[in-house]
Amino acid sequence: MLVAGEASGDRHAASLFLELKKRLPDVRGIGMGGRKMAEAGIDIRYDSSDIGVIGLVEVLRHYGDIKRALTLMQTIVREEKPDLLICVDYKEFNFKLAKKATNCGVKVLFYISPQIWAWRPGRVKKYGKVIDRMAVIFPFEVPYYEREGIPVRFVGHPLAEKVHPTESRRSVMKRLRLNAGGPVVGLLPGSRANEIKRLLPVMLATAERLMKRFPDIQFVLLQADSVSDEALGTHLQGSRQPVKVVKGETYDVLQCCDAIITTSGTATLEIALMGVPMAVIYRLAPLTYLIGRMLIRVPYIGLPNIVAGRRIVQEFIQHEAKPERIAPEIERVLTDRNYADSMRQALRTVKEKLGTGGGSERMAELALEMLIDER
Repeated sequence: MLVAGEASGDRHAASLFLELKKRLPDVRGIGMGGRKMAEAGIDIRYDSSDIGVIGLVEVLRHYGDIKRALTLMQTIVREEKPDLLICVDYKEFNFKLAKKATNCGVKVLFYISPQIWAWRPGRVKKYGKVIDRMAVIFPFEVPYYEREGIPVRFVGHPLAEKVHPTESRRSVMKRLRLNAGGPVVGLLPGSRANEIKRLLPVMLATAERLMKRFPDIQFVLLQADSVSDEALGTHLQGSRQPVKVVKGETYDVLQCCDAIITTSGTATLEIALMGVPMAVIYRLAPLTYLIGRMLIRVPYIGLPNIVAGRRIVQEFIQHEAKPERIAPEIERVLTDRNYADSMRQALRTVKEKLGTGGGSERMAELALEMLIDER
């Protein structure tokens, strides 16, 4: 049983299951997730597309749906007793599900650790009581669990081996009718409905400012699988600048970009692995932001900065996420070659720290070990 609640978890769970099937052809997968997991052959009992929200206020708004999903997953664990439950990210939801599974005698493998290095480090002990093994994707996470005697394994980041284009830059530029003579700026507004609502208007307003400075500038918006055409259309219809919307070609398109404006999250690591200069933006509900400021222990929100241990890309969070602040940063990337090159060099160090790949394969091996033990 595999359970993921967000777009990135859906991708990671799908990759893991496909690798597991290579090693155990008769394995059967059930659970909660999205399109990628379904395409991988997992029997989706609950589509998580509408419950991938972040923040206290947002969770409260979707509490009913989240509660129904959790109740269903707990029922499946109790009644169908899978040989192994693999919880993929989606921390609070999966913590409660893991607790239920443990009480039912079902083994639990938790994939992608809660960010205990960022806030609430005491959660390590709580997770240790409801899981059999923790699989972490950053090497610096291992000691947190080892200190508490919790079985942990560093499997590497699942993106490390997956982030690469499948088509040449020249070919993609031609197919998308992008002019090689003008700068290309990517827009990644996120994979959640509330992110689109809060951040896409900011990106479009920033694009409008940049068009005044660069008349030949081109914008490409990368649409996440979990985001509907309708959600984007509401904002794009009133936009004053042309934006090409592309779905399902993330890495092919990223290589065409000279700069990117992106929401904070997994996408920032994908961009880092592609070596493209970026500006990271994010906004939360005011109450969620205030609570977060009191709890979070790290000075950055962008994953490339956290992995590097220093600020290598600029962050525009909450009240700083304004077009008049973001546009000058993108302009600097497009006009100051030394600045852009230094950022690219710093992003290469992030890529080195994330490892050489094989994360999905190592996760499949770990899952196989636990399934064999069960048999």
